[in-house]
Amino acid sequence: MPAPRSGPGPGSDSGSGTSTGPHVEPVPGEPAAIATLDRGYGDQSEPPQTPERALFIADYHAGYEAGLRYERGVDVPSNAAERRERLFSLIERTSPDHLVVLGDLMHSIGDPGGAERGELEYLFESEPLQSLDVTVVKGNHDGAIETWLGGDADASAAPAPVPEPTPSPTSLTIVPGDGIALGDGSVGVCHGHTWPAREVLESDVLCLGHEHPCVRVEDEVGGSRVERVWLRGRADPAVFREHPGLDRDALPVWVTDDDAEAPQLIVVPAFNELVGGTWVNSAGQSFLSPFLPDGVVDGEAYLLDGTRLGPYDAV
Repeated sequence: MPAPRSGPGPGSDSGSGTSTGPHVEPVPGEPAAIATLDRGYGDQSEPPQTPERALFIADYHAGYEAGLRYERGVDVPSNAAERRERLFSLIERTSPDHLVVLGDLMHSIGDPGGAERGELEYLFESEPLQSLDVTVVKGNHDGAIETWLGGDADASAAPAPVPEPTPSPTSLTIVPGDGIALGDGSVGVCHGHTWPAREVLESDVLCLGHEHPCVRVEDEVGGSRVERVWLRGRADPAVFREHPGLDRDALPVWVTDDDAEAPQLIVVPAFNELVGGTWVNSAGQSFLSPFLPDGVVDGEAYLLDGTRLGPYDAV
């Protein structure tokens, strides 16, 4: 393992030799980031609006412990209260205008059971979320979440909501897993289990979850531990030319023009510390996303405290 290096965090372009672009900065010590989103101009005669602060988290996996009992027969005490308080503490610490969940808010792939649904209902009925705009990008575990969580569902082929949905935050929007562009379009978000939408690929920064990136590190006496990490690099045009959902003439310029700058690609670590993940520094490790690891160039790993570990596959 190379010696950890100090340096810019996984969301910073400082020192990269490229333009700074939009800011997506990790919250020190947490699997979360703050994105400063330019809202752009309305009427050209008006001044630009104040940038929006969006808190990004991924892979909350509410009800995970109940899933372990059902799927594997493993009895683990619920960490629902601890997860909720960690999120509320983050909201208090960072004062965002907007919470963006990059998929897998819930754990069960089908309809949530009692414990999982209860966890989410309590979460969304609580004051910290009632005071925020919330966007949920649907992950592969989120099932038909739009049918009972409420809000403005934009998920494809969504059935009608059930009666008496969970009380919604100020604004709750649920979008498909291939994602959306936020603010003025410069930051794109998706879950990562499918190829990103075109508008996400046209952003300057592409953020995703799903992978639960981790590194396995060893000490001098042969002991080892697993740490959650951020992955950061540039999107590889050659890989995204193979996008199965877009015709070649619909691809973003950077995919087809070698002189155009590709977006920064950031893989957000899982918020839920129990779910495990991809050991990105383990030879032969299979990745979950259809465009990783080949889709990221010069990818580097960073610990949650911001320590730069260097190339993720050499840690």
